[in-house]
Amino acid sequence: MLRTRYREAAELIKVRGKMCVLLINDLDAGAGRVDTSTQYTVNTQLVNGTLMNIADNPTDVQLPGSYETQPINRVPIIVTGNDFSTLYAPLIRDGRMEKFYWEPSREDRIGVVSGIFEEDGLGQKEIGQLIDTFPRQSIDFLVLYVHEYTTSKFVSLFIRSVSTKYPSS
Repeated sequence: MLRTRYREAAELIKVRGKMCVLLINDLDAGAGRVDTSTQYTVNTQLVNGTLMNIADNPTDVQLPGSYETQPINRVPIIVTGNDFSTLYAPLIRDGRMEKFYWEPSREDRIGVVSGIFEEDGLGQKEIGQLIDTFPRQSIDFLVLYVHEYTTSKFVSLFIRSVSTKYPSS
């Protein structure tokens, strides 16, 4: 599928003259190794091999069973992730992949978490306090913390409600 999408994007560049990119979100979650007990599957190997092949020959990406002699347009591939050290080392070496690291500021973190909880009515003041309480934690942690807190509050209210309706004898 990766090769197909790459070729489709290259065709859009050629036909419409518009820039296209492929975005692979959280590559480390799907193609990375967490530890020695994590299985290195055939699918993981195919993804890594395909990405390496595209990185090395971006104008000669072939689909299975066909061979095109005409070079195609290069398509930038943007990959996001939390820990690239879990990826196949030759894939992330300098020259094959350019890496840009984003370390969000306090304001960035407040903006992201506020966007996530906008419909829940969680204010920026409360989010700022949460971020100041856990300054070294990831945005994922902050989101999970809020979900845990609201879930446990809901469960305790539910238990209190049920226990008043059905007192133990």
